[in-house]
Amino acid sequence: MQQDIKEVAEQKAQSFIEWIQEIFSFSLISLGDSKLTVGIILTLIISFVILFIVTEWIRRLLVYKILIRYQIDSGTRASIGMIVKYVLILAGVFSILQTNGVDLSAFGILAGALGVGIGFGLQNITNNFISGLIILFEQPIKIGDRIEVGDVTGDVIRISARSTTIVTNDNITIIVPNSQFIDSPVINWSHNDRNIRFNFSVGVAYKENPEKVKSILIEVANENKGVLQTPAPDVLFDSYGDDRINFILRVWSSEYINRPKVLKSQLYYAIFKKFEEHNIEIPFPQRDLHIKSGFEKLKN
Repeated sequence: MQQDIKEVAEQKAQSFIEWIQEIFSFSLISLGDSKLTVGIILTLIISFVILFIVTEWIRRLLVYKILIRYQIDSGTRASIGMIVKYVLILAGVFSILQTNGVDLSAFGILAGALGVGIGFGLQNITNNFISGLIILFEQPIKIGDRIEVGDVTGDVIRISARSTTIVTNDNITIIVPNSQFIDSPVINWSHNDRNIRFNFSVGVAYKENPEKVKSILIEVANENKGVLQTPAPDVLFDSYGDDRINFILRVWSSEYINRPKVLKSQLYYAIFKKFEEHNIEIPFPQRDLHIKSGFEKLKN
């Protein structure tokens, strides 16, 4: 009796295995000389998932563990990591396809069809992808850079194959297509380094001593912790205005590269206070009207 039950169980298990094998061997698509069965497709899906997970792990290891030991800035490290990831994915995809017996020659037909699709409706996607590769290789912008492109101003936090992510000072995330960085002028405030010179205009009345005004402005700049001492701040005598003499306070800063208006506000507050302490007059527009005597006669 037990022998019969065991034989029945083995037959059912064998039938189940054969059923699974039949499903896995069921052909869904033919590519050239190879056929894509359910089993091969499942294997490809699992392999591609593992490939993307492993390449992302390698990218993080390279950026945050290996390259960080060298004198390489964060933006360049991120670009190198992305390039290595894309190369590994490309090599891994072809390796997985060949290992599973997929006829790669059949992809020539697929590439031709894709070319037609690009010609009709995928130009923008392809343009953005190629632009993303150019950005990663040439590095006109890098992660961490302060940039202006069009009406968008902010810090670059991510560069992907299709788009670049920018965060503004208001913590608003803006996704910009990569092609815009290639086709349009881009202002990169931190392309060489993060030391930026800011120019702030200041006007005083004509009766004031320019040397005294210059001394006060330099003093205000030196008292601000966000202003660099090297290069030292300086003051230019800019112009003679209608009702004032105009100066330009020039200061260098790396801390306020993404908050120039904050630095401007701090300096203007301090300048106003110093001017009050030293009785420096800040002029305001005014007009004097001179009425000729003939006007009174005409009126009578």
